[in-house]
Amino acid sequence: MVKVSIIVPVYNTEKYLKKCVESLLSQTEKDIEIILINDGSTDKSEKIIKSFEDDRIVYISKKNSGIGSTRNLGITKAKGKYIMFIDSDDYIAPNCVEKMYNKAINDNCDIVISDYYEDCNGIIKEIRFKSFNNTSLNDNPSILNNINLGPCNKIYKKSILKDVKFEESLKYEDAPFVIKAFINAKKIGKLNECLSYYVIHENSQTTIRDKRIFDILDISNIIINLLKPYDNCKASLTNLIVMILTDYTIQQRYINNKELRNTFIDKAFNILDNLDKNWRKCEYLKKFRFDKRIIKSNKTLTKLYCNIYRR
Repeated sequence: MVKVSIIVPVYNTEKYLKKCVESLLSQTEKDIEIILINDGSTDKSEKIIKSFEDDRIVYISKKNSGIGSTRNLGITKAKGKYIMFIDSDDYIAPNCVEKMYNKAINDNCDIVISDYYEDCNGIIKEIRFKSFNNTSLNDNPSILNNINLGPCNKIYKKSILKDVKFEESLKYEDAPFVIKAFINAKKIGKLNECLSYYVIHENSQTTIRDKRIFDILDISNIIINLLKPYDNCKASLTNLIVMILTDYTIQQRYINNKELRNTFIDKAFNILDNLDKNWRKCEYLKKFRFDKRIIKSNKTLTKLYCNIYRR
């Protein structure tokens, strides 16, 4: 058994892939396997992968089926005691795996989270989360409101992922996976260092807005069903869903079709009202100026805002 399996789904990222793989091969922790899964790329990604000669690389080629099923396949193939996920257009610091693994082993953590960098056309920005001592979701449910819910910038003990899978038919599949892992984790640790680089470009999933934005409604309902049984998570759950949905309702200004915009906003507000009739008083909304808070919490004003400030 190797120490860490690094799962990298690859789909048409020839521009970024070499830098990603080189950052993995340059890790100070050598006891790793790098699982590169080509999800039906039509560019030169396969050629780039095959140009590397290193016994630590496990190459899998398959028909295109999406990032969720690709990551799930990686989990089943992983031989490491711990698992990390890296997107093929991102890269990590040379000591990333070593530091994450050592923190997990030394503190007996099931999950370790680190801060990270955003790389937008070479402009580097630090993304730092509130520091916390080793904890669990049960002891500190507010952790959900103080970190990102993407699978990267984290290391997971493989044993806690036995019943944890990515959604395969929905976009925004990251958040339910991370929450399921948090539920299973007895101890979650934090490294107050930026150890990975998230590259933002025009083809990044977070910059693409289309009809699949409706998937975030299904994802929100999945998260609600996951956390609703836990009484101590009620406030954190409300804050989390309000954060997600009021962000995406405002993003409807990017959608040209007015009927689609308004339908999404109606459905999002319906989810919020059913979740918590007092959601407009949640701590998350208190962070905003009064005018922005009013727009985010009022369906009519949200629609008006999106109609006026269309992009």
